[in-house]
Amino acid sequence: MDHDKIEIIEIDLLLEAVFRRYGYDFRSYARASMERRIRQFLSVTECSSVAELIPRVLHDEDFFSRLVRYFSISVTEMYRDPLVYRAIREKVVPLLRTWPHVKIWHAGCATGEEVYSLAILLKEEGIYQRATIYATDLNDKVLAQAREGVYSLDRIREATQNYQQAGGRASFSEYYHSRYDAAALDSSLRERITFANHNLAVDGAFGEMHLVFCRNVLIYFNRELQNRALGLFTESLVHGGFLCLGTKEDLRFSAVNDLYEVVDGKAKIYKKKGGP
Repeated sequence: MDHDKIEIIEIDLLLEAVFRRYGYDFRSYARASMERRIRQFLSVTECSSVAELIPRVLHDEDFFSRLVRYFSISVTEMYRDPLVYRAIREKVVPLLRTWPHVKIWHAGCATGEEVYSLAILLKEEGIYQRATIYATDLNDKVLAQAREGVYSLDRIREATQNYQQAGGRASFSEYYHSRYDAAALDSSLRERITFANHNLAVDGAFGEMHLVFCRNVLIYFNRELQNRALGLFTESLVHGGFLCLGTKEDLRFSAVNDLYEVVDGKAKIYKKKGGP
């Protein structure tokens, strides 16, 4: 059997090892992309073959975290699924206003477009200055881009319609400065955001959150890791706090389902029981 065919088997075993050890299921990701990313990672390690990566990944969580940063796929946009932001504006913000300070955890923030979307919404609703947003991801490269808050002008222009559908109350152009083919979001939007590395597979909870926002991340996890992440979110939330998931995700059949009531079934917004 030639080297290429053996390496294909090794990659299969590596992805299986990641899935069974940590719950991240990359087995159905685009195969050519996965192979390229694994080879890139291999080139920056002291390992001489994909097979040598497997025991390191199984026994060394830090090594796994380094590997998975090469895997993370960031698909996001400003005001993705406008109905979600409209629901937050109409059904969540009125209750957020009742707390003197609002703490929000945006898990899996990727390149930051949705974090800034939320910041703009809170600004328009008059509560941004008493909010703190913790925006986390396991990929340092996308976090660096999120901190910059600079995006292609085409993407920002495309976001204008989403912003309007989400109930935006101003002209979206007020929130960015364009130069050449790039747009820099207004620096005031970063004032209340803390960007940090966090891995839902191995890291702990945040405390006393009023809203946890984690959209289109759980769809890549197996049931065990979904329950771990949902457990972290539940532990992080105050009673009466809100959880917002992706439109293809929900709490049904999860270990925490009974701890929440549905606020908006279509927008996948839930409220942790026991609060006001």
